[in-house]
Amino acid sequence: MTEVAGAQAAHRYRWRRVAIVRRSLLILFVLGQTTVACYYLLWVLPYHGGTWLELGMVALFAVLYAWIAVGFWTAVFGFVLRLLGGDRHALLRRHNDEALAATPLAKTAILLPIYHEPVHWTLSGLKAVYQDIERTGNIDQFEFYILSDSRDPNVWLEEQAAWQALAKELGADGRLFYRRRPVNLNYKSGNVADFLRRWGRRCKYMVVLDADSLLSGETVVRMVRLMEREPGVGILQTNPTIINGQSLFARLQQFANRFYSTLFATGLAAIQMGDAAFWGHNAILRIEPFMKHCGLPKLPGFGIFGGPIMSHDFVEAAYMGRAGYEVWLETGLGSSFEESPPTLADELSRDNRWAKGNLQHLWVMLREPGLRFAHRMAFLNGIMAYVASPLWLGFLILTTVEAARMRLSPIEYFPEGHRGLFPLWPEWRPEWALGLALSTLALLFLPKFLAIVDAVVHRYARDFGGFLKLFASVMLEIVISVLLAPVRMWAHSRYVVAALLNLSLTWAGQNRTEETTWREALVTQLPGMLLGGLWSAFAWSLDTLFFLWSLPVAIPLLVAAPTAVYLSRTGPGQFLKARGLLSIPEEREPPMPLLDDARRYRAIENGDPLLSPFEQAVLVPRLNRLHRALARDHRRGPRRKELQASVARCLSLGPGSLTRGELSFLARDRTSLEELHIGAWRAPTDSYWGHCIGRKDGAQVSVD
Repeated sequence: MTEVAGAQAAHRYRWRRVAIVRRSLLILFVLGQTTVACYYLLWVLPYHGGTWLELGMVALFAVLYAWIAVGFWTAVFGFVLRLLGGDRHALLRRHNDEALAATPLAKTAILLPIYHEPVHWTLSGLKAVYQDIERTGNIDQFEFYILSDSRDPNVWLEEQAAWQALAKELGADGRLFYRRRPVNLNYKSGNVADFLRRWGRRCKYMVVLDADSLLSGETVVRMVRLMEREPGVGILQTNPTIINGQSLFARLQQFANRFYSTLFATGLAAIQMGDAAFWGHNAILRIEPFMKHCGLPKLPGFGIFGGPIMSHDFVEAAYMGRAGYEVWLETGLGSSFEESPPTLADELSRDNRWAKGNLQHLWVMLREPGLRFAHRMAFLNGIMAYVASPLWLGFLILTTVEAARMRLSPIEYFPEGHRGLFPLWPEWRPEWALGLALSTLALLFLPKFLAIVDAVVHRYARDFGGFLKLFASVMLEIVISVLLAPVRMWAHSRYVVAALLNLSLTWAGQNRTEETTWREALVTQLPGMLLGGLWSAFAWSLDTLFFLWSLPVAIPLLVAAPTAVYLSRTGPGQFLKARGLLSIPEEREPPMPLLDDARRYRAIENGDPLLSPFEQAVLVPRLNRLHRALARDHRRGPRRKELQASVARCLSLGPGSLTRGELSFLARDRTSLEELHIGAWRAPTDSYWGHCIGRKDGAQVSVD
C-alpha cells in the first residue's frame, strides 16, 4: 500500500468511527426526548392512551416530535462544534492552504443544465462564473457546457443565439459549448447523463450548476484541488447561500438561509461526514465512478413507484457511497450562491414537484440493496419533509375528534380499547399540557436563538446589521414562519395525496420576477381559507379553550391569500432592506467581483425585441446561418411533405398558424430554415413577413 493510500485508509477509518459516535448520540437524544414527550402526552390525554383514538394521537405525535427533534439536535451539534473551534474532522482540515495551492488541477467540466429559463439572466450568471475562474489564471483547465432541455423554439433559438454571442464576447470558442437534446428523457438527470455519454471522458471532474447558481473561481479551483488530494471522495457538496432576494418572501428565505445555516449546516456535516447528501448543484463530482455506478434505473413498482426517478441527487449520492466512495458536505467552501423563489406560490409550485420526487425515494430506501445507513436516513429525512404535513393534519383531525367526543358524548368509563376490570376515569392535566407545548416550541425556535448567541460569541452580528437589527430580523422571521407553517402544511398534504395517486405534473422554468396577484392568491389559497374558517367555527361551537387552541393554525389559513400577496411584493422587502432588517453580509460588504459582475450583467437591458426569436431566426442573416449550422437535414426522412407544408403555411400565414411542435421541427431542419429566410425576404410588404421586416428599419434587420 502506498503512503497516500495508507493515509486515506487511516482517515476513512477515523471519520467512520467518529461518525458512529456522533450518530449514536443523536439517536439517543432524539429517542430519549421523544419518549419523555410521549409520556407527558399520555398523561395529558383524558384516558391516558386507553382508547384507540388516543393511541393514534400518540403515534402521530411521536413521529412528528422525533422529526423536529432531529433538526433541533443537529443545530445544537453545530453550535457546540463552533464553540470548540470547528469540526477538526472536516475534509478541509486535512490540508493546509499551502498544500492545496501547490496541487495541480485536472480537466473539469462546468455544466449548466437549463429548461425554459430566462436566457439573458441565466447566461449572464454563467458569464460571471467564467470570468471569475479566468481571474484565477486557470481557465485552460475548464470547459463549459450549456445543456438545454427547452422545448419551446422561441426559448431554445434564443439560447443558441445568446450562446454564440457569449462565446464570441469571451473568446471562448472551443471552451464554451451548447447542446440541446432533441428528446427530453428523465428530467435533469437524463440531461446530465446524455452529456456524460457524449463527452464525459474529456474531463476528470464536473461541477454542476443550476440556472441561479454562482460559484467563485477561487472556490471552484479549491474544490478541484481538494478532489485531487482526496481520491476516495466521489462528490464534494458546498453549502450554497441564497442571495439577490428582492421580494419580502425572498428576503425572508435569504436571511433564514444565511443566518441559521451556519449552525444547521455545521451540525449536518458533522453528523453525515463522508456519507453526506448531494443537493444536485453547486457541487463537484468525480466523473469516472459517477458514470460507472450512478446510472439511475427506472423504478419497477406501480404508480409513483414506477418509471424514471424524478429527484436524482440523493439517489446518486447513495449509489456513490455504495460503490465505496465518500460524499462530503464541506461548509468551509464559501462563495457558493443560489437564489430563492420570489413568492410563496413559486415555492409551493416547486414543492409540488419535489414532493413526488422525494416520495419515490421510499422505494429506493426500502428496496435498494447495499446502501449505507446514513443515506437511507437522508432519504427518510427528505420524505418526512413532505409527509410530516399530512401527519400533522392527521394529528389535528384526531385532536378535533377527541375534543368533540369529550364535549358531545357522555363520559365512557369503559372506552373501546380498555381491557381492565375497573372503570377508566378521565383526567385533565393542563399544567402538563403547557409544559409539553413549551418543549415543542423550544425544539422549533431555540436553534434560532442559539444562532444569535453564536453570532455574538463569534462577533459577526455586525455583518447582519448589528445585534438589535439582527434580533429584530429573527423575531420578524419567526412571526412570518408561524404564519406560513399551516399554509405549507395544507399545501404539502395535498401534494402528498396527489403524488400517491400519481397525478401528472408539469415541469417548467422558475419564475424569478413576477409578483402574486390577488386573483392568483385567492384561487390557490381559497380551499385552505375555507378549511381554517370552518374548523375554527366548529372549535368555537365545542369549547372556548379548544377554539383558542385552534387559532395558531386557523388564523394563518384564514389570512393565507393576503399573506401570499404581501410577501410577494418587492416594496416591503426593499423597505426593510433600507432599514437594515433581514440583511445579509453579502449586501453590507463591498461585493466580491463575482456577485458584482452577475448583478451588472443581468441589469443590462436585454430589451423586448420587436421580433420573436423564431422571427429573428428566419429574418436575420447572421442568426439564420447560425441556426442552420446547428440544425440537421430532415428532408430525407418520411416527414418531408409535412415540412414542406409547414414552410408554405408559415410563409403564408406566419408562425402563429403552426403548433409549437411544428415550429420546433421547422427550426431543427436546415433546409426549412433556408427556405423560410429566402421566402420571408421575398414576401410582399403587406404580408405577415413584410410587416415583420417593417417593425425595424430595414438596414437594422439586414445587418450581417
